[in-house]
Amino acid sequence: MNGEREPMDRAPGTNPAAAAGSWRLGDMEVNRIGFGAMRLTGSAAFHLGTPSERDQALEVLRRAVELGVNHIDTAAFYFSRLRSANELINSALSPYPDDLVIATKVGPARTASGEWAAPARPDELRGQVEENLRQLGRDHLDLVNLRVMGQDSVAEHFGALADLREAGLIRHLGISGVRPHHLAEARAIAPVVCVQNQYGVGSRDAEELVRLCAAQRIAFVPFFSIAGDGRAAGATGTESGEVLAVARAHGVSPARVRLAWTLRQGDHVLPIPGTGNPDHLVDNLAAAALHLTDEEAALLSAVPAA
Repeated sequence: MNGEREPMDRAPGTNPAAAAGSWRLGDMEVNRIGFGAMRLTGSAAFHLGTPSERDQALEVLRRAVELGVNHIDTAAFYFSRLRSANELINSALSPYPDDLVIATKVGPARTASGEWAAPARPDELRGQVEENLRQLGRDHLDLVNLRVMGQDSVAEHFGALADLREAGLIRHLGISGVRPHHLAEARAIAPVVCVQNQYGVGSRDAEELVRLCAAQRIAFVPFFSIAGDGRAAGATGTESGEVLAVARAHGVSPARVRLAWTLRQGDHVLPIPGTGNPDHLVDNLAAAALHLTDEEAALLSAVPAA
């Protein structure tokens, strides 16, 4: 990682993100519970919801790292009218701690006004990588995920990223929003250190990928583990009876229960819950220490899709 990085001081005993253990993303060790930067730009993603308070967003990022988060997921297309997730990360955390892994995504494209544009062609991915480098103030990216945008084959796009990896702009590669055959296709081109897909209580379409990643010792990075079908707009405000029952039994929030169940699905599962709220950050990280019984886990596994 960049030689300019310095370790960030952490008070003894204040590393809740480490309570669920760690995993190696390639040659980079990360605590299993990370942080997703999408919601830093507002109360919901992109132009949805109300703009975030800049100072609060910076506070959340710094506090996350103080509490042991060393895996942050972001993207250059995570921006709203007033906020850019990458700019916030750069402002809050640079010079970056030596152990901090920043993962980003390429593929989707938005115009300067925030409208979605046609996904990037393979020859346009270098420009997206360079934009992430510029915004984050880096000379290389720790991890770049190819976000699949409906294409049946990832060969050309992933091959273009593999070339950028060989050129030294990228350290490790992953894939996002994929089907099982995409993983095999990508692995035939270059090493894949992680797969990102939606997954959580009541949202288990990626079950086969979770198993494949476990068998191949590849990290599975679930997103929307709390939001579920609310996806980019955030949690819907309604909750299943099963999640509420387990939350009441432990005296904790439904969000903490959802994350604890997700962590329980394998030591290779690395959730990246995101928030712009300092209290929610602390609550999310506390999921790493929440131990569900086998009966509670089975109850949650039976929750149907909304």
